[in-house]
Amino acid sequence: MLGVHVESVRRWKSLWQKGGAHALQRRPAAGRPPKLDNAQVEEVRTALERGAQAYGFEADLWTLERVGLVIERVTGTTLSRSSVWRLLTGRLGWTLRRPERRPFERDKSEMARWMAHG
Repeated sequence: MLGVHVESVRRWKSLWQKGGAHALQRRPAAGRPPKLDNAQVEEVRTALERGAQAYGFEADLWTLERVGLVIERVTGTTLSRSSVWRLLTGRLGWTLRRPERRPFERDKSEMARWMAHG
């Protein structure tokens, strides 16, 4: 009827009988707390929105390594590549975008020469 496993209902009933409504309250997630607090995450967001070139990178393209370096500069905290990825896709809500690979110039005669001679 509730759409949950019967064992969950039994566990909840047991908790209710032992500790009342207080025993059923949500508990904080277990595990290691994040290295960056919410204020630091917002600092990182602001820094990344300035673009990669603002931090001395040649191309305005973010990589996990570059983001990690900026995080370290802004917060003083070093994160692994996987932690940088989780920060970008989880807490910041960013998505992966790959640059389009198109030639900047299209010289038709040069293209024909290349096609003919490889």
